[in-house]
Amino acid sequence: MVSNTNNELIEKGRVDRPALILYLVFVLIGWFNIYAASYDIENATGMFDLSSRAGSQLIWIGTSLLLAFALIKIEVSFYETYAFLFYLLGIVLLIITLIFAKDINGSRSWLILGPVRLQPAEFMKFIIALSLAKVFYVYDFKLMERKNLLLVIAIILLPVILVIFQSETGTALVYLSFILVMYREGLPGGVLFMGIAAIAYFILGIRFSDTQIGSLSTGEIISTALIIIFSSGLVWSYLKRKESSFYIILFSAIIAFVAYIISLFNVQVDWGLIALIALAVTALYLIFLFFRYRITTYLYILLFLVGSFAFLESAEYVFNDVLQPHQQMRIKVTLGMEQDLSGAGYHVGQSKIAIGSGGLTGKGYLNGTQTKLKYVPEQDTDFIFCTIGEEHGFIGSTIVLILFTFFTLRLLKLAERQTSSFGRVYGYGVVSVFFFHLLVNIGMVIGIMPVIGIPLPFFSYGGSSLWGFTILLFIFLRIDKSRKRT
Repeated sequence: MVSNTNNELIEKGRVDRPALILYLVFVLIGWFNIYAASYDIENATGMFDLSSRAGSQLIWIGTSLLLAFALIKIEVSFYETYAFLFYLLGIVLLIITLIFAKDINGSRSWLILGPVRLQPAEFMKFIIALSLAKVFYVYDFKLMERKNLLLVIAIILLPVILVIFQSETGTALVYLSFILVMYREGLPGGVLFMGIAAIAYFILGIRFSDTQIGSLSTGEIISTALIIIFSSGLVWSYLKRKESSFYIILFSAIIAFVAYIISLFNVQVDWGLIALIALAVTALYLIFLFFRYRITTYLYILLFLVGSFAFLESAEYVFNDVLQPHQQMRIKVTLGMEQDLSGAGYHVGQSKIAIGSGGLTGKGYLNGTQTKLKYVPEQDTDFIFCTIGEEHGFIGSTIVLILFTFFTLRLLKLAERQTSSFGRVYGYGVVSVFFFHLLVNIGMVIGIMPVIGIPLPFFSYGGSSLWGFTILLFIFLRIDKSRKRT
């Protein structure tokens, strides 16, 4: 009797209307802006001309709507049962792409099937989300058990490695956004903090690497000070020992003050060496605290300190010897180390001009001069947002951002209301992917993030990305539709 009641409740579920309406609005606005971005004054074609970008996108929109309808009709048990099979097929496709795909603009990520070009990496987003949901759905699953943690990491990292070999760094970074799912399901906040700290070390270490002050660069000295401050904060946060936390800062301050006094007597001070001495004293103090209180947390903080400095020292090697020259230049342009307005900085420079020229209300639909004169490369794909900024101004851009914010918060609410770990984990996977795409795409268009080439969901031209986002979203809407209601 209970089973029949549950089945009736499941059947009465409806697709979430706010999410569905926003999807349709995004797709429609995206189509109009693709037409605007690809509009040619001299050879103007209609929006429904299938030989144009807008016409091609219209076909992809139509097929996406059919795909969305089909996904809503598939039972959730199908996704649960075949999640790992999808993952295996996805990995095989990535390998096939890596071997047989032609080099297009320095990337080997497209499979060309007659007139159709597909990018398998786009579909791995929903596949990874499904696989993670399946793993977490196992009874009594505990993320922090070693074998479980290694399995989850492997599911994420394997496609990351394959996509990096395809020279699709941006997509690989999108996959890493699934770490947010792990954080929701029990990954300690310290791990997320270490990731944020690593980003800070990398940025500071590279941004101020040109100036050498003794043994270390300015960036290394600043980052070393940050490592000491972070270590002090961890002692305070995890061990609640305010005095020990205070002493860490005090010792470093005394060392710096003594060095400053010495420098007043016309003695040359190696500030890089001073920073290393302060770091060493902090490490020795943490070792002392461990032996005094016999609390292993001190060793973990010591490991954080040593690992942070090791990462800092490796950052410059990675930047100079691992990253490609064009990737280095993009980072330098973003950090303000280089201008290169005719090279790596050209896209962002023209994009900022386009957005800035839109003013408050914009120049009007199809009246954007940057767009019509083709100053911004890739304006109907990765840089589609600058079309919105130029033609619809600050008001139009803000409206789009508000809609995306509401969309993301709505998906977050749907994820939290799931009654099974499968639905919740998949939902958070969806939120992670959309949030990362929005943050990075808009960030690179306005020049606060490196240009890594990822599309704006539902707006950027391209069938693979539209299909990928549609599948990602509508599987979740189907899962939400089928959740048990009381």
